[in-house]
Amino acid sequence: MTQGTADTEVRRYEDLRPLMALMTGAEKHGPAATSTLDVLWVLYDRVLRVGPGTAGDPERDRFLLSKGHGPMAYYAVLAAKGFLPEEWLPGFGSYDSPLGHHPDRTLVPGVEIGSGSLGHGLPLAVGTALGLRAQGLTGPAVWVLIGDAELDEGSNHEALAYAGSAGLERLHTVVIDNDSATHGWPGGIASRFEAAGWAAVTVDGRDHEALYAAFTAPHPGRPLAVVARVEKKA
Repeated sequence: MTQGTADTEVRRYEDLRPLMALMTGAEKHGPAATSTLDVLWVLYDRVLRVGPGTAGDPERDRFLLSKGHGPMAYYAVLAAKGFLPEEWLPGFGSYDSPLGHHPDRTLVPGVEIGSGSLGHGLPLAVGTALGLRAQGLTGPAVWVLIGDAELDEGSNHEALAYAGSAGLERLHTVVIDNDSATHGWPGGIASRFEAAGWAAVTVDGRDHEALYAAFTAPHPGRPLAVVARVEKKA
């Protein structure tokens, strides 16, 4: 579970939208941001073992945002949890701000990968899980958040198939499903993961208790996929 810095005001879920409202300007991709808000909050508030003071700890959990378009919700959650100063938020997207329209791991504390070019996060998460396994680090969990349309990319199909066959049980994928994928799968997105050897569940992407139960469900010997259904209008 994340821990804020000592001088950071304790923030709640209700504070996130006011924090997001501080970020103005063009190319906000508001719907893309708000579709991830609940998933991000539950992960950082109740699941991930990482905080501002442990962002460089080898034993930390890793969170990779593949769905990097519209990162306002991500920045709001990072600010709420003390990874970055709230004073940065109004400068979102400006020339001299570290908060770009796509997150930059070299500029934003707590960010694990540069993202925004969709379709790369799941392969990177597989590589991260393999790297941790090779180092004998069995404690850290690897989480990656992707959009359903990213599953149209061939690199994701390869990563998905490999992770299941390799039994990467420390790998967790959250798919924001708002019916944006071009192709789709008979039986839904979860069935695609299950066919490749993953444990998979579909939940309401706004229901915090359902998300938490899915995120913490045991899945020995298999990676976990949580499909979070979110209405397109969100």
